[in-house]
Amino acid sequence: MQIRKFLLIGAVLLFSLFKSFAQTAFISITGKITDDSGEILPGALIKILGTNISSTSDGNGLYILKNVPPSGKQAIQVSSVGMKSQTKELAIKGTQNLNVNFNLTPNVQQMETVSVIGRSHVQETNRQAYNVTAIDAKKLYNSTLDISGALDRVAGVRVRESGGVGSNFNLSLNGFSGDHIKYFIDGIPMDNFGSSFQINNIPINLADRVEVYKGVVPVWLGSDALGGAINIITADHYRNFIDVSYSYGSFNTHRSVINAGIISKKGFTFQINAFQNYSDNNYKVTLQPSNIYTGAFEQLATLKRFHDTYHNETLITNIGVVNKKYADKLLFGLTLGENYKEIQTGARMQTVFGGWHRRGNILMPSLKYKKENLIKGLDITLNANYNLGYEKNIDTMNVRFDWYGNMKAHGSSGESSRSLYKYKNNNGLATAMANYKINDKQSLALSNSFNTFNRKGNDLLNPANDLNEPIKKTHKNILGLGYSYALDNQYSINVFGKYLSQIVINGNSNNKGNTERFGYGTAITYFINPELQLKASYELTNKMPEAFEIFGDMESVEGNPGLKPESSNNINVGFIYGFDINKTNRFSVTANGIYRNATDYIYRRLNNNQSKLVADNRDGVRTFGGDAEVRYSYKEWLSTGLSATYQFIQNMQKREPGYTIVSPLYKDQMPNIPYLFGNADVSFSLHNIGKQGNHLNIGYNLLYVHAFWLYWPSMGETSATAEKKQIPKQLSNDVNLVYSMLNGRYNIGLEARNITDALLYDNFSLQKPSRGFYLNFRYFINKQQ
Repeated sequence: MQIRKFLLIGAVLLFSLFKSFAQTAFISITGKITDDSGEILPGALIKILGTNISSTSDGNGLYILKNVPPSGKQAIQVSSVGMKSQTKELAIKGTQNLNVNFNLTPNVQQMETVSVIGRSHVQETNRQAYNVTAIDAKKLYNSTLDISGALDRVAGVRVRESGGVGSNFNLSLNGFSGDHIKYFIDGIPMDNFGSSFQINNIPINLADRVEVYKGVVPVWLGSDALGGAINIITADHYRNFIDVSYSYGSFNTHRSVINAGIISKKGFTFQINAFQNYSDNNYKVTLQPSNIYTGAFEQLATLKRFHDTYHNETLITNIGVVNKKYADKLLFGLTLGENYKEIQTGARMQTVFGGWHRRGNILMPSLKYKKENLIKGLDITLNANYNLGYEKNIDTMNVRFDWYGNMKAHGSSGESSRSLYKYKNNNGLATAMANYKINDKQSLALSNSFNTFNRKGNDLLNPANDLNEPIKKTHKNILGLGYSYALDNQYSINVFGKYLSQIVINGNSNNKGNTERFGYGTAITYFINPELQLKASYELTNKMPEAFEIFGDMESVEGNPGLKPESSNNINVGFIYGFDINKTNRFSVTANGIYRNATDYIYRRLNNNQSKLVADNRDGVRTFGGDAEVRYSYKEWLSTGLSATYQFIQNMQKREPGYTIVSPLYKDQMPNIPYLFGNADVSFSLHNIGKQGNHLNIGYNLLYVHAFWLYWPSMGETSATAEKKQIPKQLSNDVNLVYSMLNGRYNIGLEARNITDALLYDNFSLQKPSRGFYLNFRYFINKQQ
């Protein structure tokens, strides 16, 4: 309830401040620059004749002219290389901001001799030497997707959830999954954000773009990722704006988002991001329920989930200054959040619960500092935060439930393990990054990331255990150094090294382990021509065991103090090729090949009674495969694409514990991991529907996952129906319709997910939501940019 009060107070305060800042003596003129075929024109020059007011269009063709006098006639001129200049005269009255778009026609004489290409942030990211894909989040703002839903449409990525909204998730990226993948917000690791702030409860509206690094990870991210990284980039252009959305849909699902900010002429800024998710998650599942009295399995039945409610509320505020001599950015922040999650099943659907649940919150102060050219050529970035939040595991009912909601008394051990355990993980994080530009071609980067973890808790039902509560601490540091040599539009070479150290204290202060590892790598790209880019990268990377893998997560993961660090040789090769036909048909092809050879690979298996997962090492796991994507667009009204991923993930452990002969599992495909999957999408954009500035977008998305083994292929029957040894192939069909008015100020979206009501599975055959419908409303106003 306190979080909801903060959300309401913050929204009212921000609106009042926003209104006062927006009512200035000047207006702003915004718009979009395109050519006569509808293609965007980045880098165009826009100016008001007879004044010193000017601007250039960004990577999306958008521009803004600030501090325009609110009365009289003004002439706006737009020019772009290869295009004929265009001038429009405006009669400005009052303080209402204006939106003026321009369509330029080609200047044939200039185009024969000059070619200038402007690129957006997304395009620039994709041109890096690393195997990286960037998602333009702004194109998804009118959907109800969270970050994980957007990632699930990227080639090489498979997001696996154990249920509906707020459920546990596991992201697979080119053969690696779980904590092999690291998550960042604006380059800041999310290792210590807790359960209230995860990528499957963060709305896509929080991001400007999302970068997916596959395999080799840049040194500036300061990570010990084994298989890749997800970097969520929030909008870094400071302006006065409000962006509000609300959606309602099936299974009593509600989502709300408020993003807003103000900035004064002197550089003072205040930003707020607030969001909430709620769902009963009472969708239907098809299974063979067991009789609560006899334990015997009954006939196949379709039943509703009855104990799976989830909600979370989060408020993020930042206050500080920007664009100062001493700081490009100096922000003091506070993140507040809480979540409630009912636990319906264990690691398999045969285990069902009716009372066990979890609560948690996040209370995290933060500091962000950035200064370019602190001294000539030296850029500095500093970040720090500390999570003071708690988690609470509540299992107090001494009963057993069945899928019909019936219950019977069952000893005194709770549903899983009787507990009322409240604990704090006491996570702290500090990162520093220095980049020195030696000259136009060369640069050096030095990064350091320090993370601390100290779990403390008490169990109200078992106070005697608190006296013997063991110490559970980790300290991890990652130091990186990189060198880059680049010749724009021709080639670039990056080499780097990383030094990792970790201290684990488990049980008592004398039971301390200290581990050190060193890794290195390189990433190279070469442009055969401006439209054809080749890429290659290699890294010897290491990953330390995570705290929750060592100590458990107090819910579904059992701890394993004996875990060893893992390492992997990662190789990526690929290319990007784009070309036009008749200036209106745009094609792009992206393809990547991967090879991974990991030792002491950390994976998750079922524990002995199959009620929880436990992290364990395998001597070796080898992966090879690839992904590819083909996209086509016609002018601005048609866009379609197809992507496919194949990954053969092979067990290279020759002997199982307790056996001296070569294991029958040697060179088996790793179980319970999809190895062939893909996406297809098509969207139609219709402009000026009903009124000038109103647009209609109709989209369709298909997800395909090929059948894959639930257990080891060498063990059990090969039939897909024999004791469910295989998870069958899956097809999920989604459609969406978005109507935008007044150039995006008002937006209405309608989504239908899994429209064929197919049975969709993920971790250990846990079923995902059935067919659902969702309605989304969004309002956006931008006073200055």
